[in-house]
Amino acid sequence: MFFSRIFLVFSCLNIFLLSEAQTKDTSVIWEGRQVTLSPIVIRSGTNVPGFIRKVEDDTTFYKAFKNLRVLNFSSINDVRMMDKKGRVDASLYSKTRQWASRGCRVTNVLEEKTTGDFYNRDGEYNYYTAELYASLFFSKDTICGQSNLIKDAQRSIKGKKGLEKNKEQLKMLFFNPGKDIPGIPLMGDKVRVFDRSHADLYDFAVDIQDYKGKSAYVFSLKIKEGLSFFKKDNVVIDEMTTWFDYDSFEVLSRNYKMSYNAGVYKFNVAMDVEISKFGKLLYPSVIRYNGSWGVMVKGSERGVFTATVYDLSSN
Repeated sequence: MFFSRIFLVFSCLNIFLLSEAQTKDTSVIWEGRQVTLSPIVIRSGTNVPGFIRKVEDDTTFYKAFKNLRVLNFSSINDVRMMDKKGRVDASLYSKTRQWASRGCRVTNVLEEKTTGDFYNRDGEYNYYTAELYASLFFSKDTICGQSNLIKDAQRSIKGKKGLEKNKEQLKMLFFNPGKDIPGIPLMGDKVRVFDRSHADLYDFAVDIQDYKGKSAYVFSLKIKEGLSFFKKDNVVIDEMTTWFDYDSFEVLSRNYKMSYNAGVYKFNVAMDVEISKFGKLLYPSVIRYNGSWGVMVKGSERGVFTATVYDLSSN
């Protein structure tokens, strides 16, 4: 009878401790990484190692941008170039319509207003932030050979030089954060946030939340607090949060902040991207950018832009 009572007491204590654990965040160590799991993730029985591998190998975010190459869509474009005091130096506000058919696409400008020296005398962009934006969303002339296939999701700088090479490198950071970026001075493997060698630089967290009426996994990584100056020098992606559809594991949204300074090449940018769906195709419906970017030959500049993509159709 005595031992039965003892057993009952310990059983109740275990149930109490388990219940307490399921109401608090829990930190686990996986392959040297510290990962914080929310109570709902613990209760769901999520395979954490498998989940992180899916995050690392995700191509749906890149695919969403590739899909813009084969769809008809309208966009509202708001680009502002700022001075050192945060005042607008030059700006562009426009509405455009892209037409895509048989592997070709072209952009029609429906409305456009500019201020300051957004364009030079030859009608070319005065700012490389504007050039970057245009390369993502505009095609003045008809461009063919377009596809949304991602058999090889790795972008390339082969054959590109100067500013074209710099823009391509920044696109790599935008579309494939966490992957190698070739050709940037002294960067090395600093963007490889999932490498075990960088495990001591970041805190990781996994949660399950409601996102616009549907369940979503939320994966976040953030630079550890209190890192030494030399440790911080190994960080390029300062913070990144991604929402994944609970069932399909497609990206629903991603926010990230990145910074880097090697003297000849530097940037400090924040991006928010919302992903929507047209039929079975993902596409970036809202993109917000705020940051500075510079290369030695042209100096640095600060830009803010918002792209809103809507009214999609296909042929």
